[in-house]
Parts: sequence; structure tokens; C-alpha cells
Amino acid sequence: MRFLPVSLTVLIVELKDLDETLALFASLEADPVDGIVDIVPAARTLMIRFRPELLTAETLAAAIAHRDLSAKIPPSDMLVEVPVTYDGEDLHDVADLTGLSVEEVIERHTASEFTVAFCGFAPGFGYLVGGDPALQVPRRQSPRTKIPAGSVALAGAFSGVYPQASPGGWQIIGTTPVKMWDLTREPPALFQPGYRVRFFDLAKRAQTTIAETAPARIETRTVEHSAATTITVTAAPMPALVQDLGRFGQTGQGVSSAGALDQGAFRAANRIVGNPVEAACLEITLGGFAFEVSGPTVMALTGASCPLTIRDVKGRVIEAASYQPISLETGDTVTLGFAPRGARSYLAFRGGLEIAPVLGSASTDTLAIVGPDPVGVGAVLAIRTVDRSLSPVSLDESPAFDCPAPGEVVTLDVVMGPRSDWFTEQGIETLESQIYDVTPQSNRVGIRLSGPEALERKDKAELPSEGTATGAIQVPHSGQPVLFLADHPLTGGYPVIGTVAEYHLDLAGQIPVNAKIRFRPITQFAEITPAKA
Repeated sequence: MRFLPVSLTVLIVELKDLDETLALFASLEADPVDGIVDIVPAARTLMIRFRPELLTAETLAAAIAHRDLSAKIPPSDMLVEVPVTYDGEDLHDVADLTGLSVEEVIERHTASEFTVAFCGFAPGFGYLVGGDPALQVPRRQSPRTKIPAGSVALAGAFSGVYPQASPGGWQIIGTTPVKMWDLTREPPALFQPGYRVRFFDLAKRAQTTIAETAPARIETRTVEHSAATTITVTAAPMPALVQDLGRFGQTGQGVSSAGALDQGAFRAANRIVGNPVEAACLEITLGGFAFEVSGPTVMALTGASCPLTIRDVKGRVIEAASYQPISLETGDTVTLGFAPRGARSYLAFRGGLEIAPVLGSASTDTLAIVGPDPVGVGAVLAIRTVDRSLSPVSLDESPAFDCPAPGEVVTLDVVMGPRSDWFTEQGIETLESQIYDVTPQSNRVGIRLSGPEALERKDKAELPSEGTATGAIQVPHSGQPVLFLADHPLTGGYPVIGTVAEYHLDLAGQIPVNAKIRFRPITQFAEITPAKA
């Protein structure tokens, strides 16, 4: 095993192959290490998040280093059969790459029994192993910007089905009408780790059936608004998003945590109105948002500071301040100006928003398309009735840092790894020395950066998909890095040169387009040595 640093609370365990990876994952599931928060299995790695107050990276490595990796995972009793129309646009290319005819490619694919090794990339995307070795083909040299949902594809030793339209570089050999991800199903992901999967050719079978146990349905219900007060959105240049602290425990289905990008500001907004710190708030990008309230309530605005005005039913207008509790009355209209600094503001109401959780969270994940819909003009949101569990409002909250403005340089501390050794000394020096521009293509998934020089790699080797953490600085073939934020994919196939330290993630979430970023490594890359007993 190799133990590689990711951040101050995350490491990667690299193993010889997928069998060893799954064996170690099964061992840690059966006999867990106290202090491990989450594990993301991938092709040859486990990404492990741990609680630093209970474990160090070195003691965690020692607890793992001598685990038995010889055990085989017993096959699941669950078999899923997937109908396929073999009409993929890469089918003939796969035939050429394998030296087989198109008919032989289809026969070998349908004759194989696959196993779901792990999930990642997108919710419901299962990495399937166990196929015919003759069908192992490389990813496309140039990934497509959009692959349709239901595309059946091959890449290396894996087969898979795209659950939703997304970019991707796998070789498409067919399509299926079966939904891989369906929130009305329990569990929503059709492919679960350990399930057995077989594909069959629709052209040769008259009826389409899926051999799986009947899924328990999640009852769809309308949330009963017990609140007497609602807000009606009257302006939203960019739709607001409902956010909380994140969605946890769903990595087995390929779902990352999401959650508020500036969690310090999010928590402060809830404290100011006396809510539990995890209560759902609105995350507003760049301001310009406005709403009318139907009844009395208390609100707070934190994060990126916006000019804030309130007009009452008689037309009187007053100005209000951020980081303070603000009392509103029936008919008041609240207008946020545009934020001159920072990127995201957090709007909380006493009692919290009446939002039905999805997979245990009210957070909106913009990449996975999980959670409440974006909140645009005309949206009506209910505020929960205040109950006795609420706390007094907080009057002494203040920003944790000054939000950056466009044109300013923001310095972010970086833990080097896990793939720093994929880059030349010149590439490492470039990361440390140059200043990057934040491009307009940035969003909650990641900050896309542009620098004078590309980050130089040692070679063009392909990285097997592995877990990625929030704050990861992933480097695609262009050599221009992407800084992953909360809605990033759970796994990725490009090397991560370093990861922004956890204490600077809130700051990263407030960096606006056209600002600049300097990375400051706080560690030198080195493998983690297990602690001695």
C-alpha cells in the first residue's frame, strides 16, 4: 500500500489493483477504525476522510497497513438485467480497437456478467467490472462535452451507463431506456456496490424486463406549510439555491456532500436569527435578489455584503445592515443590491425554511441535480413556525474574513498531493509562483483557472478514476487547473496536484469571477509513513 496526502483531514490509500481495493474496503466496513468519517472506493484507491481530533494520518495508516487483502467479496444475490439497443456512435471504433466484428463486440458484452465495483462520477454511475477482457479499450482521446443519459459505454476494464446527460470520454456502444438514477425509487441508484449486472440485446428479445426486486417507492408528498409566513421572490438575476451543511452518507450511490460554500457565513446567518446552525438557508450569488414577506419574521444576511433596503406597505424605505437580525412585517419588500466584494450571501429566517429533505438534506447539488429546485422569480417559500427549540438571536456576529473583490489576489494554502509526483519540478514551481485568473466558467462545481503557463506533467499517463475532495486542484490535459468546490464529482480521472487546506475553503467559496488566485503550498509532497506501535 501507498498512503498519499490529500488534505489535512483526508488521505488516499493506493493499492495494487481493484481486488485489493475492494478487499480493504470490505475489511474497513466489517471492522471500522474509530475516527473514519467517510470512504470513497475507486479503481485502485480508497479516499478516506478522518476526524483529526481522533486520528492523525500516520496513525490511520498504521491501523490499515496490515489488513488482510486476500479476501474475495462474495457475489451478491441481486441481479439487474439491463436492455440495450447497440447503436452507440463508438461501436465501430470499439470493434476496430479490439479486432472484433461489431457482432462479436455485442455478443461478448451480453455474454459477460458484471459486478458493480463502486459508484462515482455522477449519482447512479456504477463502475462495472468482470467483463470480457477482449473488450478493454482506452477512453476517447478527446472527451465529448455531452453524452446522453442512458448511454452504455466502455473504458479500460470498466463498463457503465451514464445516468444523466454529462461530459465524458468513455466509448459509447449503445443506449438503454432504464433509469440509472430515480429519486422515486429506494434506493435511487439502480446499481449498488456488489450488485451483479447483465446486459441483453433488445434486438434479440421481444420483451423488456429487469430482473430486480420490486423497488420500494418513495412517497411523493407536498410539504404541509404549517407556517403563517411566506416569502415571494420578486427578483433573482441568478436563481438562489437552498443550502444546508451538506448531504452525507450517500457516497455509495455516487453522491457527494454539496452544502453551503461559505459554511462560516451560513452558520452565522442561522445564529443571528436563533436557528440551529444546520437550518436551511438561501445561498444568493452576487446579490440582486428581492422578495416580499406575507407576515412578520426575522431575517439575517451574511457572507458577501450587499446593500440592503426594506420598503414597507406605506412605501417607506429604510436601509439595513448585514450580520444583524432584521425584523420584518407583513408586506415588507426586501431588496439586495449587487455585492461589490465576494460571491455568495446567505439569507436566513427565524424558524428556517420549510423544505422537504432529499436524501437527508435540503442542499441543492447543481452537478448531481439533487435537492430543491433553484429559487427564481415567482417562487414562494414557507418559513417554519417558530418553536421553543430556537435560541435567542445573536448580536455579535461578524465576518470571518474580508471577501475578495474582482481584480484582487487571493492567497490559498495548499496541501501538496496526492499526485504531485505526476508533475515535473517545473510544474510544481509554476503552481507555486504564478497568479491565476478566475474565469467566467467558474461555478459551484469548481473554479476554472487560467494562468500564463500550463502545469507541466512528467508524461501523458492515464490516471484510473479516484476519489476527489472539496478543494482539490485537478489538472486536465490542458495544464490549466480546476479548483473543485462543494458540487464537484465524487471521483475524477485527472491528477490532483494539491488540495486547498480546509480552513481556506470558505474563502475559496467567496472568490468572484475576475479575481486572481495564488497557491501557497504549506507542505512538501511525501508519502505518509505509518506510525510505529
